[in-house]
Amino acid sequence: MRASKGDHLVVHGRVVGMNDQVVEIIEVLGSDGTPPYRVRAENGHESIMSPGPDSVVEHRRATEEG
Repeated sequence: MRASKGDHLVVHGRVVGMNDQVVEIIEVLGSDGTPPYRVRAENGHESIMSPGPDSVVEHRRATEEG
């Protein structure tokens, strides 16, 4: 798994009825885009995550890079 600052990390719900959690990657702490990542949730909470196999990275589009 590789990500960049500004990408979104989607953690899929593990049971029926559990929503996916989407967070923004605000800092890549591993080498060459690898985990762990500092992330920010929609409510502003920040944490460090090492995503598991139930997670995917949604890369930002080139037009969104600024």
